[in-house]
Amino acid sequence: MRILSWHVHGAWSTAFVQGRHEHLVPVVPGRGPDGRGRARTYPWPEHVREVTPAQLADTEVDVVVLQRPRDLELLAEWLPGRRPPLVYVEHDCPRGDVPHTRHPLADRADVTLVHVTHFNALMWDSGRAPTTVIEHGVVDPGPIWTGELQRAAVVVNDPARRGRLVGADLIPVFARAAPIDLFGMNTDQVPGFPAYDLPQSEMHDALARRRVYLHPFRWTSLGLSLVEAMHLGMPVVTLATTEAVEAVPPGAGACSNRMDVLTGAVRRLLADPDEAAQAGRVARRAALARYGLGRFLDDWDRLLKEVIR
Repeated sequence: MRILSWHVHGAWSTAFVQGRHEHLVPVVPGRGPDGRGRARTYPWPEHVREVTPAQLADTEVDVVVLQRPRDLELLAEWLPGRRPPLVYVEHDCPRGDVPHTRHPLADRADVTLVHVTHFNALMWDSGRAPTTVIEHGVVDPGPIWTGELQRAAVVVNDPARRGRLVGADLIPVFARAAPIDLFGMNTDQVPGFPAYDLPQSEMHDALARRRVYLHPFRWTSLGLSLVEAMHLGMPVVTLATTEAVEAVPPGAGACSNRMDVLTGAVRRLLADPDEAAQAGRVARRAALARYGLGRFLDDWDRLLKEVIR
C-alpha cells in the first residue's frame, strides 16, 4: 500500500518506514515542520519517497497517518476533494487538566486514534474516536554495550526549555552519584555537563560505551531513547512514571520514584561492571520481547488493512 505520513518524530518514523510498503513523506521549501522530507540523521530505506504538495495532487494515496492536528489542515489543502482513510498517531501524554484532558480528535468517529502506550490511552479522554494501542518498536542496533566508561548517559532534547517535564532539575542531583554525559539537541544549554548532539548511529555507539543509561523524565510518553538503550544491552535507571514501569523489568537496573533508590542504583552499577552487564542482558531481552521491530510492523499492517477495507 501507499502511505502518506509526515516526518514528525524521527525515531518513531524510522521504525514505521521499515516495512514493505511505499511511504510518501511531504517536503516543502526550507524543510520546515509542514514537510521535513526524508530523515537526514536516521537510516531510511529507498522506498520512502519525498513528495511536494503539488505532486500529491496527482498521487494516489491508500491511507494517511496523521500525527498533529495541523496535519488535518494540510491534508484538506493538499488533497482537496479527496479523503483517504485516516489514522492519527498520538505520541504524547496529555497535558493540562489530567486526567480530564480531551483529545483533539475526541469528537470524531471517522479517524482511528492510535496511542503509542497503554498509559497514554488510559490518561487521554479519547471520546468517541475509535481507539487502539500500538506499542513502540525500534530497529535493533545490536548488543553493542561495553560500559567501558564509568559514566551515566542521559538522552534528552531541549532540556533547558522543557525543564521539570524531562527531569532537567534532577540531573544535578544524579551528578552527585555519577559523572553524567548529555546527548540530544541543545544539551549544551545545560552548563556543567559534557554535551553531544549526534546522528542516531553515532549516538548509539557513544551510549554503548557509558556504563549506565539514566532516564530522568517525569511526564512523557515512553521515551524511545530508553527502549533503544535497553536494546543496546545497557542497564537502565529510570523514574517509575508513565509507561516506564511496564517497560523496565526487575533486574534491568532500577525503576523507582525514590531518589535514594535511583542514585544508589547508579552508584552500584557504576562500581560493579559485572552487575551492570547482567542488568543490561535483562534489559535487552525485555526490549526485544516487547518492543521488537517485527511485532511493531505486524501490528501496523493489521491496523492499516482494517482501515482501508
